[in-house]
Amino acid sequence: MADDPRGRSVPSGRLSRFGLFGRMAGGVAGGMLAEGARRLASGDRPKMTDLLLTPGNVTRVADQLAHLRGAAMKLGQMISMDAGDMLPAELTQILARLRDNAHHMPPPQLDKVLREEWGTDWRRRFKFFQAHPIAAASIGQVHRAELPDGRVLAIKVQYPGVAESIDADVDNVATLLRISGLLPRELDVAPLLSEAKRQLHEEADYRRELDMLERYRMLVGEDPAYVVPQADPEFSTGRVLAMDFVPGERIEALEGRSQEERDAAASALVTLVLRELFAWGVMQTDPNFANYRWQANEELPSAGRLVLLDFGAARLTKPETRAGYHQLLLAGLSGNRDEVRAAAVDAGFLGAAAVERHGPAVDAMIDVIIGELNRPGAFDFGDRAFVSVIRDEAMTVAEDRLTWHLPPVDTLFVQRKVSGTALLCARLKARVDIRKMIEAYRNVDPTGCADASI
Repeated sequence: MADDPRGRSVPSGRLSRFGLFGRMAGGVAGGMLAEGARRLASGDRPKMTDLLLTPGNVTRVADQLAHLRGAAMKLGQMISMDAGDMLPAELTQILARLRDNAHHMPPPQLDKVLREEWGTDWRRRFKFFQAHPIAAASIGQVHRAELPDGRVLAIKVQYPGVAESIDADVDNVATLLRISGLLPRELDVAPLLSEAKRQLHEEADYRRELDMLERYRMLVGEDPAYVVPQADPEFSTGRVLAMDFVPGERIEALEGRSQEERDAAASALVTLVLRELFAWGVMQTDPNFANYRWQANEELPSAGRLVLLDFGAARLTKPETRAGYHQLLLAGLSGNRDEVRAAAVDAGFLGAAAVERHGPAVDAMIDVIIGELNRPGAFDFGDRAFVSVIRDEAMTVAEDRLTWHLPPVDTLFVQRKVSGTALLCARLKARVDIRKMIEAYRNVDPTGCADASI
């Protein structure tokens, strides 16, 4: 998805965004008809999902979502990341483009937004303001700027119309999934859609994100493993968030580094998730790779520091959710299949129908997970041999739509962070002693977190 250096205007009006959704649906339908005709001519009888999930259609949808930005692109990112190893490799590769840079606003549109937020003479307040963004994502883009006193800031500017389009975008994406047949009508997704809208509205509120940024700085404290930028309230508004510019390299750049350095980064990632769940009671639930940077230490690779960015998706986790994860992890460490199955149902990960109708497949997945978790020494995220076994059993269950089940919404957002973190650790081929890290929380009360007052 090549980014036009001149930028690409964000469609901010309701009609213009609806029109793009219409063209996207029309393009997908045309692709399905063409693919269907081709397969019928060759004697095949393709299923609807075979016609929908072609590389051409996925590319078409990914490009349009990247153009729309906002909630539409964010949902595409979530689907691509949450699917993890469950999507076919070629589709995962295409959808992963939504985790890369989006198209950015052209300079005139950017200037209009900043005039509305800072006034017409905003440029005089800076010694330098880099017009081309250093990053562009689903809800906003980030610029590097220098103040007259020499301080360097990272300034996140929200795309126009994004906040106002959230509800309609979520409904339109859900409609596309319904029409495609990927989302069965029997599944009640209304609570999930409502919560998705709520969180996206929170992510679009940069004043709230500023508060969360400062809260995370307090929670991380002086821990040398992490860096959290300091907010700059003077330049921050509801649609602009300013903070200190923190140097660092893309977390994926560690792929070619030493095992020691990759392990250090993964250890910081996993430690953060466990603290969020069992010590703080608040979690940044968007594990997009772009939300992390790495500050290397050339003299001591294991002493590198993880830079934490983007706190729009930070949210309070419910006590019952934290307790459910705690029970499930301890059951896994015990190696007792029955305890794990019961904990998974209690926490809402598994529906009772799946256990009743596909008990052997469920037990097979549990046995694999218990075996991997209880291997002596460090867990090797780079060894993905067990994933195919779980995927094969999971697909057997997933094909039975009578067992489809939505976990509690809070659990879905927490699991998004857990799954995304595991995906990043796998990308780094890291080795981490997860069992030892979980054991450190064996005797804590997960419902009584230090930051539960949020």
